Amino acid sequence: MRKFVALTALAALAVAVPAAGHSAPVRRAVAVGAADTLPPLPPLKRQASAKAVVAEHLAALNACDWKRLMAQYPPSVHFFLPGGKVVVGRKAVGRLFLGFCKTRAQGGNKGLIFTPQRTFQVGPTISVQWSADASFLKRPYRGADAYITKGD
Repeated sequence: MRKFVALTALAALAVAVPAAGHSAPVRRAVAVGAADTLPPLPPLKRQASAKAVVAEHLAALNACDWKRLMAQYPPSVHFFLPGGKVVVGRKAVGRLFLGFCKTRAQGGNKGLIFTPQRTFQVGPTISVQWSADASFLKRPYRGADAYITKGD
């Protein structure tokens, strides 16, 4: 059964990591201006399993590969961010990732490396505890995501 991400909770991209205890805070979502026009969204690329969805997401995120990231999300994607913010839809999530994948000098978080620490699957939902580390962090940041997938 082929899978794709239908919903990502808590946003693995860590755009709202608290600054406390970090030498340089992971930056909140970077505003994407008119000069940063959204490239065309790539077609969806389904994965063979929920575990494959997570593996592809983390690999694309660690590489800051915008096209690979966006190939995972259907039109109904929802990102639940800290502070109660919800980002809905491929275009909005695409803008979020455009900002995230900028270099630190450009206001982004490129260079963060996400490593899964623990995974737990219930049906088509896989929960992942992860750590994110980078040269600009004093210590790794820990977070969690839930990937809700569905088949054809």
